[in-house]
Amino acid sequence: MLVVMQQGATEEQIEHVIDRLVDLGFDVHRSTGVIHTVLGGVGGKYDFDLAVFQVMDGVKEAHRIVSPYKLASRAFRPGGTIVRVGSLAIGGDAVVVMAGPCSLENRDQIEQCAEVAARTGARVIRGGAFKPSSSPYEFQGLGAEGLQMLRAAADRHGLLVVSEVMDQTQIPLLAEYVDIVQVGARNMQNLNLLRELGKQSKPVLLKRGIAASIEELLLSAEYILAGGNYNVILCERGIRTFETQTRYTLDLSAIPVVKKLSHLPIIADPSHGTGRRDIVAPMARAALAAGADGLMIEVHPDPDRALSDGAQSMRPEQFEELMHQLQAVALAVGRASWPVPL
Repeated sequence: MLVVMQQGATEEQIEHVIDRLVDLGFDVHRSTGVIHTVLGGVGGKYDFDLAVFQVMDGVKEAHRIVSPYKLASRAFRPGGTIVRVGSLAIGGDAVVVMAGPCSLENRDQIEQCAEVAARTGARVIRGGAFKPSSSPYEFQGLGAEGLQMLRAAADRHGLLVVSEVMDQTQIPLLAEYVDIVQVGARNMQNLNLLRELGKQSKPVLLKRGIAASIEELLLSAEYILAGGNYNVILCERGIRTFETQTRYTLDLSAIPVVKKLSHLPIIADPSHGTGRRDIVAPMARAALAAGADGLMIEVHPDPDRALSDGAQSMRPEQFEELMHQLQAVALAVGRASWPVPL
């Protein structure tokens, strides 16, 4: 259920509509735009007369929403959502680049990654303190120690931090050190985790599962939004197909489709989406041209010796060249870019 209030509707009129929605069993989520206030009703009864809302004082229009995701739909916020993290805006005119190693390994590695990220115009450093490896015998991450080193390096270079949470018990620890909490592909449908993140105010970066449809991605986002946390950023990171030349298939068509279906910002991860550093750059450029609000790119000072995902990690000089290229693409598609050193 979606109710759009008229421009200039009074608070009394808005509260009256909210009360009526609650009477019908709806959980009401309010979105206040520049011109209109939009009320989204989730759940509730279906057998009611829509005209009751259409003729209420202060109501511009009312609609039943038949899609399974209500709060994540474009109709809830037609103008789109901008997720603000400090002074950073994700989903606006500017392209946001997140860069760093797949896994945090040691202080020197983190410092080198933070330096190149900041110098080339990235705004967020990424790095896994808890590594969800496919094999239990692979490197599992540095844990809290890694988060402390990541935070310190980010602060020295004026960067924000994004890192992955594995389960709900880690949320308090992540919240202490990171600016954006990442939900990885393996946890996209970990509903208990999503519910808990919905109770937090910390922005959430939600990655698409390796076999998830776009609708399933948006339904996962709905769990976070339904808890009251509207600071959700989607991430296209590749899906599993029959193709064997790449680790996954980066679904670039998902970017404009999500833009049409949802108000949430979406970024792309061409590193996980391809698994090959030699094609990360062209896929990053293509994702930006397709409308991505940002990019997440793996960078490592010595990828051949990386403890995880070295094959998809760019060397610092490759990343610096890519940032020059991305600036040109951003300008070509009418997006704001960043200052790149000469």
